[in-house]
Amino acid sequence: MLKVSNLSVKFGTRVLFENANIEFSSDNCYGIIGANGAGKSTFLKVLSGEIESTKGEVIVGKGERISVLKQNHNEFDSFSVMETVLQGDEELYSIMKEKEEIYMKADFSIEDGIRVGELEARFEEKNGWQAESDASIILAGLGIKNELFDKKMRDLKDKDKVKVLLARALFGNPDILLLDEPTNGLDMISKMWLEEFLINFKNTVLVISHDRHFLNKICTHMVDIDYSKITLFVGNYDFWYKSSKLIEQQMLDKNKRKEEKIKELQDFIARFSANASKSKQATSRKKSLEKIVLDEIKPSSRKYPYINFEIEKFLNKDIISLEKINYSIDGKLVLKDLSLTIRKDDKIALVGEEEIAKTALFKIISGEIKPDSGTIKIGSNVKISYFPKNHDDYFKKDINMIDWLSNYSENKEDSFIRGFLGRMLFSKDETLKKVNVLSGGEKVRCMFSKMMLEKGNVLLLDEPTNHLDIESITSLNNAMNKFNSVIIFSSCDLELIESISNRIIEIKDDGTYRDKTMKYSEYLEKFKNS
Repeated sequence: MLKVSNLSVKFGTRVLFENANIEFSSDNCYGIIGANGAGKSTFLKVLSGEIESTKGEVIVGKGERISVLKQNHNEFDSFSVMETVLQGDEELYSIMKEKEEIYMKADFSIEDGIRVGELEARFEEKNGWQAESDASIILAGLGIKNELFDKKMRDLKDKDKVKVLLARALFGNPDILLLDEPTNGLDMISKMWLEEFLINFKNTVLVISHDRHFLNKICTHMVDIDYSKITLFVGNYDFWYKSSKLIEQQMLDKNKRKEEKIKELQDFIARFSANASKSKQATSRKKSLEKIVLDEIKPSSRKYPYINFEIEKFLNKDIISLEKINYSIDGKLVLKDLSLTIRKDDKIALVGEEEIAKTALFKIISGEIKPDSGTIKIGSNVKISYFPKNHDDYFKKDINMIDWLSNYSENKEDSFIRGFLGRMLFSKDETLKKVNVLSGGEKVRCMFSKMMLEKGNVLLLDEPTNHLDIESITSLNNAMNKFNSVIIFSSCDLELIESISNRIIEIKDDGTYRDKTMKYSEYLEKFKNS
């Protein structure tokens, strides 16, 4: 059992949330949602005891264990992978280490024997003999190979460290599981395994994620941090989204009806207050008018950018074709004999673990690099608009956003450029910010402004959801869905892939590929084991 009572968190005059009262129960998964800066991670840190609340309390069931996904990837560098996971259950790991120390003693005393007996009993209660096997199953499910189990964490790649830290949090059947962005860095197979693990997990889970598919799949409830309060909704992310929009519209409609009634009463009073025969009715209406109070509708902390990709000219029959494309990086063949013909209605998702191969293909189609061999033909009226995965080179100049975006616009008027930046949620003052100091998310939104100005009829999007919050991802998803021309994209966002793509191209480790015209869910069902 996990419960918060009258919980408030303030930083100076800024209120994240106040007077929250929620009880989180077993066999439920709670998705924590809210705009960037709303207080999602802070809320989890308060629950875990990492930071203190301003007011109120967190109540945890007696003897219940809270497990938290660690964010410091270097915290366990001196330990092996297996040790790191076992430390997820601190009591069990402590028992194992103390047993080991006693058994290694040269002079084994009677007291040592008594203590070992106590430790062995508790070890048995905690199913300690099964611990390494359980840890191995979790590691394997997340894609960590057996040969890495005994390696030091310092020797692992960052993407593997992320998986080990997640395994550490999942290990030992914790009573309460707190996960902040657990899908970051996970491949599709690992993500699917995690979904099934959490669906079958019988204790309490609280999770923060910007992955809408993940939230829809695992969540039984949504905890929305907005308007400086925390509100509990039953259902997954899509149900919350529809419900919240409905509630907002109902409040607006209710106020509109009140405003109409106010106007009606004001008109009557203005017309008849000086009329002796109507004066009583006018006085009565004045009293009615005084009783009408408009509901206060606080501004939401959520902001959805307006993304809309228009096209300047429609595509002809000949769009893009690639014939026998080969390309190597550092002596490794990443694209092998790749032949594609792009069709007018194509919405192509590039999938697979070979990120450098997907990025190479984007660069070849955009003309940024040339293949080692093979040919590429691009139709005469094709206009490509390209979102590169690494776009830092676009932002090296010491100029403000207005001057930066002007470089990509025929219309140089200040108001016109500000309008496009305003769509991307940049206020008047923010547009004067220098582009070389922008955050990752701000750079992405600038790139979308650039692409909207270009009006390309073929969009190339290499991991466009990186650095974006869930609101911006939703806006991008809607824009791609409305776009009536060719899109070729890659993304870790399963919802984006499933809702947009009608053709899947998987690039494999040896540079070969599979090209299928179908939805991604169909593709996974048919080819996930091959």
